[in-house]
Amino acid sequence: MNNIKSKIIILITVLSSVLTFSQNKKIEDPRTKAPMLIGEINREAFQDSVFSWWFNSEYNMYEVDTNSVLEEKDNIEDCDLSIVLGTWCSDSRREVPRLFKILDYLNYPADKIKIYAVDRDKKGLNGEIDSLKIERVPTFIFNRDNEETGRIIESPIKTIERDIIKIVRKK
Repeated sequence: MNNIKSKIIILITVLSSVLTFSQNKKIEDPRTKAPMLIGEINREAFQDSVFSWWFNSEYNMYEVDTNSVLEEKDNIEDCDLSIVLGTWCSDSRREVPRLFKILDYLNYPADKIKIYAVDRDKKGLNGEIDSLKIERVPTFIFNRDNEETGRIIESPIKTIERDIIKIVRKK
């Protein structure tokens, strides 16, 4: 009986890692020939050595404006978040790690985040973002009860923290 349990655990682990790995699809950027992510991805994709150098560097250097966002923790957790980015885009390379640092500070639930990587034409892998009307990246879209409450496009108007607060205060 223990042998069967062990095999089941191994099978689940292998399937889980295969599904996680296969979710983070890379293609070649036609302009630079460098790898870029495409389609729905998970956060672990940023730990691939191709992307970790910019993600981890920006994440570690960014200082969260803790006074601003902490008081809005409940309002932020009421929202679902879609992140649309291009791993080839300098604005995405700057703003996405900063956003994740803020979300980590707030212990924002990972299951409320959807991450989509697009090509230079702002297209995903299977049309998964076509309805989002993405014109620039990164775009952070906040939804409450399946209705968009606001978005941050390319770079914040003030700071990410202050822009988030303005968005999540909308009812």
